[in-house]
Amino acid sequence: MSYAVGQELPAFIIESVSAEAMKKWAVFLRDPNPIHLDVEVVKAKGLGSRVINQGPANVAYVMNMLLAAFPGGRIEAMESKFVDNVYAGDQLQAGGIVTGVADGRVNCDVWLRADGQRLVISGTAAILTQLVL
Repeated sequence: MSYAVGQELPAFIIESVSAEAMKKWAVFLRDPNPIHLDVEVVKAKGLGSRVINQGPANVAYVMNMLLAAFPGGRIEAMESKFVDNVYAGDQLQAGGIVTGVADGRVNCDVWLRADGQRLVISGTAAILTQLVL
């Protein structure tokens, strides 16, 4: 498969972030932070009126987008910056754009947006698309 600088990657959509899934992520990540589990804690901290998704889950959405965009590829490096929170009920779209192609690697700018516009993650990724010796 060929890739070109400026090529937009296919979007990866999460229709609605699940508060129930956050409970499972909390167990998996051993993260008992109540902002993921108890809306009253979120309100008391002035962080909104819905529970907040775990950061690693949000990064996983971007990683899923990359793996779908590069079948058989491997994420060689990824940096992400958390810009805003993801809340229960948010619709998410992970996307990216190719910024470089060389030696079996594709470099991309990547992002995660909530509700079509609010940037929640920005970052970069390098995808190994073929074996480099």
